[in-house]
Amino acid sequence: MNDSPPGSAPGAPAQVPLLNVANVLTVLRLVLVPVFIWLMVLPGDPARLAATVVFVVAALTDRLDGQLARSRGLVTDFGKIVDPIADKALTLSAFIMLSADGRLWWWVTVVILVRELGITVMRFFMLRRAVMAASRGGKLKTVLQMTGLIGLLAPWTMLLPRALAGGLTALAYAAVAAALVVTVVTGVDYVRQALSISRTGAGGDEAR
Repeated sequence: MNDSPPGSAPGAPAQVPLLNVANVLTVLRLVLVPVFIWLMVLPGDPARLAATVVFVVAALTDRLDGQLARSRGLVTDFGKIVDPIADKALTLSAFIMLSADGRLWWWVTVVILVRELGITVMRFFMLRRAVMAASRGGKLKTVLQMTGLIGLLAPWTMLLPRALAGGLTALAYAAVAAALVVTVVTGVDYVRQALSISRTGAGGDEAR
């Protein structure tokens, strides 16, 4: 029995529908960004706790949508474009809101913002030649950023004794410091990789 869509060539792979669970999760993450920002603007620890929960849910969709897209064959051009936009919108909005709230130095946010946006723009330009290879450093950067952001967003003093809350906040700052170092190092590595691709025309998996 031929399962190809009507009018398609026999044996041709079925077209992936635009409306699928992976893309829905990606769009959900993008929609949650303004909700997160709105909650961060509101005063009080309860609003901060709600913002943290929204951030964590959005971050979980980042991991889940990629796994579903690959495991179920739901990769689409829409997902390839919107997924990194949603990722950067979520993380960068968190850095900006923390700096606006006085919980994180602005220079840290600016360095990370320039790196993330610069590498994203460079990756889109490089797609015409090749897809840049992902690195373990890039994945470590994401883990450290998310750990630090969640640690700084959460109103620990509302949930835990002051001493324990202070310890978790200190660990969060340490994670952000480590993320800053890895962010800069991997940014330099991606630039080197882009120059290499420009000379050889070879690439690998998508950079994150």
